[in-house]
Amino acid sequence: MQPIIIVLIILVVLVFIALIKTIQVIPQASAAIVERFGRYTRTLNAGLNIVVPFIDSIRNRIDLREQVVPFPPQPVITQDNLVVNIDTVIYYQVTDARAATYEVASYIQAIEQLTVTTLRNIIGGMDLERTLTSREEINAALRGVLDEATGKWGIRVNRVELKAIEPPTSIQDSMEKQMRADRDKRAAILTAEGIRQSQILTAEGEKQSAILRAEGESKAAALRAEGEAQAVRTVFEAIHAGDPDQKLLSYQYLQMLPKIAEGDANKLWIVPSEIGDALKGLSGAFGNLGGGAPGFNTGGNGADGSNGGNVGNGDNGGSAGVVNPRGAAVERREEPPVY
Repeated sequence: MQPIIIVLIILVVLVFIALIKTIQVIPQASAAIVERFGRYTRTLNAGLNIVVPFIDSIRNRIDLREQVVPFPPQPVITQDNLVVNIDTVIYYQVTDARAATYEVASYIQAIEQLTVTTLRNIIGGMDLERTLTSREEINAALRGVLDEATGKWGIRVNRVELKAIEPPTSIQDSMEKQMRADRDKRAAILTAEGIRQSQILTAEGEKQSAILRAEGESKAAALRAEGEAQAVRTVFEAIHAGDPDQKLLSYQYLQMLPKIAEGDANKLWIVPSEIGDALKGLSGAFGNLGGGAPGFNTGGNGADGSNGGNVGNGDNGGSAGVVNPRGAAVERREEPPVY
């Protein structure tokens, strides 16, 4: 009995194993390559699949979802002989599980090497500045080459991204200095423009202020002149309305002489030439009044007119220098009174 039980147990185990090998469950977005005696038979898609146990075998299970593979930085020489390190990221998807299994030994390694060689070919035709500013152009060119080369492998390259471009340290320092210089230049230009605009606005303000000040002074001068003219016109009209005679005018004329001689420092002063006519008229007026009236002598001698007439009153023998009718300047002297 025991050998029979052992055989039955072995048969049950073999049947269980055969069932396991017969029923294959493939997850969604996956595929499996089936080989029969080492030869490709078919591709199992997602779901429940039945294979012949111990005859068919699963060669490879492939994920059909989009994959992201970052590649380490690779040294690349630019057109101007500068070495830059560029690391890339590849977005790919397996579209044909059979081709990805049998057309290339390792499609990941193949994509990496193809990326490096293509990248060196593209960057070799660009200088450093263009390399740093042409990421989109490099990505498009790299994606086109990879998509064409990997199509026969059953792989579609969706995107290629340059994650980083690292120039040499010395170049980075030079770039930083250049950038700093450009920023300083822009700052200096903006400062100069601000100062220029400020000076222009200040000059315009001063110009406007000067114009307004000049207009105000002009109007004020016009108003003063108008007022003075009105005052003169009023005085002139009052004088003519009063009808003054020659005697009154002569007396008023003489009253202005003390104001001309005001001040202790005035040793020399000028009397207008018209004083002679005024003195004559006033002398005639006071001569009619009798003794004690002031006496006037307007006679002068000498061609130069250096001696004028003496003016005095009946009680004071004071003598003052008077100018002859020609208006010459004479010295004023003060003498003590005589009693």
